[in-house]
Amino acid sequence: MKTVDEFISSLPKEKQEIMQRVRELIKKEVPEAEEAMGYGVPAFKLNGKYLVYYAVFKEHFGLYPTPETIEFFKDELKDYKQSKGAVQFPLAKPLPMELIKKIVKYREEKIK
Repeated sequence: MKTVDEFISSLPKEKQEIMQRVRELIKKEVPEAEEAMGYGVPAFKLNGKYLVYYAVFKEHFGLYPTPETIEFFKDELKDYKQSKGAVQFPLAKPLPMELIKKIVKYREEKIK
């Protein structure tokens, strides 16, 4: 996939909606961030640095905000599956949009 639009349009309708909701949230919170593709998934860049990567999969929505960010939010993320630089939000539950917003704003402050 070459563009974020191509990535999103290749998904089933319900997953397109999830991706668009997160995409709009990030655009609203960090309007100067630029969309990009990285590691085969959509991302936002700010001042030439990656803000976050994000993608939806079969059973979860993945957010990739850096290992340091995962560590910073470890208490709020304790109920979600994590790896060093990623967190998985199960699709069976509502997406925690306020938490995603906090993570995005935290990354913005770290980059600025």
